[in-house]
Amino acid sequence: MRESGRDSPHRPGRTRRRHDRGRGQLSLPVVEAAVGVAFLLAVAASFGLALPAPATAEAQLDAYADDAVTVLSAEPPRHAGGTRLDEVARSPAAFDRERDALRDRVRRILDDNLLFRVETPHGAVGHERPTTVSTGRASVTTAGGEVVLWVWYV
Repeated sequence: MRESGRDSPHRPGRTRRRHDRGRGQLSLPVVEAAVGVAFLLAVAASFGLALPAPATAEAQLDAYADDAVTVLSAEPPRHAGGTRLDEVARSPAAFDRERDALRDRVRRILDDNLLFRVETPHGAVGHERPTTVSTGRASVTTAGGEVVLWVWYV
């Protein structure tokens, strides 16, 4: 006797797909979740990379020095000359006379976390300039020569 179509593994008019029996499909939400997790891990890893720090310390120090030189260049002299910086660069005697006042004035202009050195053709005031830290520099040309202000962090 012939088997009925219900019990038969082969139904008339239908083809059997042997390879599809053991294969499942991932649902779309699972795929989206996996892609989202991979994206978040990539973003988190990019924040964790050690990127070189921009050279902002030197730029900030240059700005401090430039601001201080601008203030000093606009101040009137205490005794003679066009500006305070003209006065200290005019002669060795004028520099010696104004040395302490120049040091005090630069201290008041700059922040407490900065050290400085002012170099003139006739001498310098402030601290010895270090060679191992970042420094900022600004200069102005006067009738007596160039005056340079160096600043660095404490």
